[in-house]
Amino acid sequence: MKSHRKYLTFHVEGRRGFINITPKVEEILAESGVTEGLILVNAMHITASVFINDDESGLHHDYDVWLEKLAPHEPVDMYRHNVGEDNADAHMKRQIMGREVVVAVTEGKLDFGPWEQIFYGEFDGRRDKRVLVKVIGE
Repeated sequence: MKSHRKYLTFHVEGRRGFINITPKVEEILAESGVTEGLILVNAMHITASVFINDDESGLHHDYDVWLEKLAPHEPVDMYRHNVGEDNADAHMKRQIMGREVVVAVTEGKLDFGPWEQIFYGEFDGRRDKRVLVKVIGE
C-alpha cells in the first residue's frame, strides 16, 4: 500500500472565507500515484474547516449568513472563551462545518457525486493555517 502526505497553507486576509481546494487536492492525488484508495483532507486548526459541497457563490453567501446567525462574532463579550481573545464564534463555526473529509479514489480520480467539490472554510483568518492531505491506497 502507498501513502503520500502533503500540507497546503492558506492565508485568508479577512475574518472568514471559503476557498475551493479541489484542484490542489487533485494535484496531490496525481503526485501520489494512488489509483484506488482514500484521500483525507483535514483542517489543522480549530478555527478552520474542510467540507464538501457545491461551488456556487450564492450558497457560500448563504453559509456565511447562516453561520453568523448561529454563532455571531459580536458582541464578543457574550462568550466566556473570549477573555483576551475574540474568536469563540470561529470555534463554533468550525464545529458545525466539520474538521475533515474523506473521499474515495477510483481509477486515479476523486470519486465525487454531481457538483461535489472540496472547500477550506476560514472562520478566524489573517494568519497562515495548514491543511493536511493524506492519500493511501494502491
